[in-house]
Amino acid sequence: MSLIQVTDLSFTYEGAIEPVFEHVSFQIDTDWKLGFTGRNGRGKTTFLNLLMKRYEFTGSIVSSVTFDYFPFLVEDQDRNTMEILDSLNEGYEYWELKRELTKLQVNENVLYRPFSTLSNGERTKVLLAALFLKENHFLLIDEPTNHLDREGRALVSQYLSSKKGFILVSHDRNFLDTSVDHILSINKSNIEVQKGNFTSWYDNKQRQDQYELSENTKLKKGIHRLEASAKQSKEWAEQVESTKIGKKSMAHEKSIDSRAYIGEKSRRMQMRRKNLEQRQDHAIEEKKGLLKNLEEAERLKLYKAKHHMQRILTLNEVVPYFDSPVCKPISFLLEQGQRISLQGKNGSGKSSIIKLILGREEDLSSLLYRGVIEAASGLIISYVSQDTSFLHGSLTEYAKACGVEDPLFKSVLRKLDFSREQFDNNMEDYSEGQKKKVLIARSLCESAHLYIWDEPLNFIDVYSRIQIEELIKEFQPTMIFVEHDEAFTNQITTSRIQVEQVDFGLCNQ
Repeated sequence: MSLIQVTDLSFTYEGAIEPVFEHVSFQIDTDWKLGFTGRNGRGKTTFLNLLMKRYEFTGSIVSSVTFDYFPFLVEDQDRNTMEILDSLNEGYEYWELKRELTKLQVNENVLYRPFSTLSNGERTKVLLAALFLKENHFLLIDEPTNHLDREGRALVSQYLSSKKGFILVSHDRNFLDTSVDHILSINKSNIEVQKGNFTSWYDNKQRQDQYELSENTKLKKGIHRLEASAKQSKEWAEQVESTKIGKKSMAHEKSIDSRAYIGEKSRRMQMRRKNLEQRQDHAIEEKKGLLKNLEEAERLKLYKAKHHMQRILTLNEVVPYFDSPVCKPISFLLEQGQRISLQGKNGSGKSSIIKLILGREEDLSSLLYRGVIEAASGLIISYVSQDTSFLHGSLTEYAKACGVEDPLFKSVLRKLDFSREQFDNNMEDYSEGQKKKVLIARSLCESAHLYIWDEPLNFIDVYSRIQIEELIKEFQPTMIFVEHDEAFTNQITTSRIQVEQVDFGLCNQ
């Protein structure tokens, strides 16, 4: 056991006005399993890079362990997987690697295949296995769940729970709950560490926020009362003070006792006024210490359209295929207000089903199907894709190209925690989480009968996930979606459709 000591850490990107971190100090134990949470763009990946000494910073980071970063960048992916793992970690025994792969349910045959032929899930698992075999190393795991299906997430979570000594960046609440024993939260004004999993941390966070909101309200009322009392005391003190001079004092100048009484009364009134002002200043200082880390999630709106038909989509024994079938036959009926979750392993054909429903020419030129797909006439679909690589240029240009109102579009992004300064940046410079928010914000601005979202939450922070959940529960749009975040799915789905693959080698998701 040893400590990682962060002292007075400050960092600002070159050319940026606002610092990412400013005079941050805390310490963590190298035996802890830390979940790292916070808003998109708040600096989680930046902090991991600072631990890796990839950027210059002020302050100090002192540790006796060596840091390793996941995902590990594999440059020559045509090499044999075993060669890559050997170059990554020379000090392990083969039986140790085999043991780790068994825990992750990965067949050792993958070690003798080119790395490029491995699925994203297999890459995640073999790299984690190799990195955890290093002694006296502390692993920095940056969003491993984005390429894992539901089963893969459960497996990797179980694997991580058996390890120690890592920081895990993830926005999947269930995944964090079963993987970590401490939470490292990056807040508006600081970074704090708390023992427990995500649920216990979030419950404490909500209680703290509610307490501070309540105290803030009390103090605001108290300050108003003190201001009124201080003002009244000042007026009274001035009235009493005025009786010592001028015309009023003439009536009393023959009475020394009376003048002494008035002087004492004036002194007391002045003391009362000063005491009230001091109490007011103290209350204002107390108020300044509140709500610094309050995460406000504004209510989102959805502009769904109502179709004249109750049943808007029917799939009957639909089988997508290229040269061979992608998945087993799929059948379901979709009526307005229903939200269907397409479930299945990576590569089972979920995205192929979505492409068939969308019916775009660029997809159907290579993707064929058997069975029947019947969509209601005039059906308007709003689509959020997995891919964000096509996003480039300004937000205004994108809104215009998509036919959505620019002010409304940017208003939704503001509610999703975009700053006004980010509106001036090109979308290719956004983080992956911010790009996903662009796609979701555009979809929320579209008046559609059916919303189809394909893994919309990859890279999106927990606060925004909860915000989107609340939106869907309130407006109850008709949806078909693919999402491996079980907490999110449980909150919004009305039915689940299992998509089962026929032959993994021929599946194309």
